Amino acid sequence: MDPETARLTVSPACLALADSIRGFAPRDALAVAGRLRRDGHDPALVTAAMSLAELRREALPRLGPAADGMAFHRAGLEQASRAIVSALHAERFAAADCTAVADLTAGLGADAMALAARGLAVLAFEADEATATLAAHNLAPWPGARIVHGDSLALLAAEKVDGVFADPARRNARGRRHDPADYSPPLDRVLDLASRYRALGVKAGPGLPHEAVPAGFEAQWVSVDGDVVEVGLWAGAAAQREGHSALVIRGDERHEIAGPTDRAPAGALGAYLMEPDGAVIRAGVVGVLAEQVGAHLVDPQIAYLTADAPAATPFARAYRVLERLPLDVKVLARELRARGVGTVDIKKRGVDLTPEQLRPRLKLKGKERATLVLTRLEGQHAALLVEPV
Repeated sequence: MDPETARLTVSPACLALADSIRGFAPRDALAVAGRLRRDGHDPALVTAAMSLAELRREALPRLGPAADGMAFHRAGLEQASRAIVSALHAERFAAADCTAVADLTAGLGADAMALAARGLAVLAFEADEATATLAAHNLAPWPGARIVHGDSLALLAAEKVDGVFADPARRNARGRRHDPADYSPPLDRVLDLASRYRALGVKAGPGLPHEAVPAGFEAQWVSVDGDVVEVGLWAGAAAQREGHSALVIRGDERHEIAGPTDRAPAGALGAYLMEPDGAVIRAGVVGVLAEQVGAHLVDPQIAYLTADAPAATPFARAYRVLERLPLDVKVLARELRARGVGTVDIKKRGVDLTPEQLRPRLKLKGKERATLVLTRLEGQHAALLVEPV
């Protein structure tokens, strides 16, 4: 989005027009836009209002009711933290007794809004002029929040804050950046701030390699309803522990697991298979989970656990093993057809065959539904017919 479009988006006329068409169905977009133009509204204003109304609708699952009053562009919405995760970030700084927090990479202001809602003074930096314009609108309800258009690392030293948060950009015009040195700003420059402030928090991509986590930091991988959304790097008074942990959020429930990243022992397949939550796998604490539930790995290199009894845990989904089969398309098709299976959910780990490749080759017909797990057992490829517990 260019600065002129951003200013148009947050203009009173655009905000009022977007409010007037709140809730329009996507299938009615052309008809709504046509009606607005026939009513005499400027075409550029109509386009901006339609886009804003659409993005607000898309933002609701991620940001909740606050989205109805916010201004967006698509790239900013895609990077914005979920409201429940932003609230957790703010909790950390409040618990660390911070009074003023700098958000080095404000984006549209989702994290800055959560900090301000906790009563903290917020200085939100944004390098992109158009995004800063939208963020200023989003932060307007909080007098203690201020947006600054500029280079945060260059301007931070002159500001009086005791906490620092950053969500470095991990995408550019060529796509996702995997090397932390390519983040904007670079991850190591942000992490170096830990010694200068009471509390530091950094949101990084969940694929961050363990070796990129500095000694003395807490690294917490977070999943929301099964989707791993980030790894938070915390230092100073914002850290709750040193080392790796996983936070699993399902609905209103939160569960944490932490400990050493030693791998669990492997052994024979038991009566039950357990699929650890992605945050547990990313954090490397599958071994901790295995010890908690009395399970072991099905293979030294595969993050499936197995046991002879089911275990109730928020950190893994359990399946009853119905049958072990060879990873052979003809055998699988014959077995599934014999059970009247027409729909199959396919999970895989440690094999090259994808669900998209396998499903059409099975040529299934029937009314039943089944779950198939493709993996390695004792060093060999295998397929498991399972049912959720």
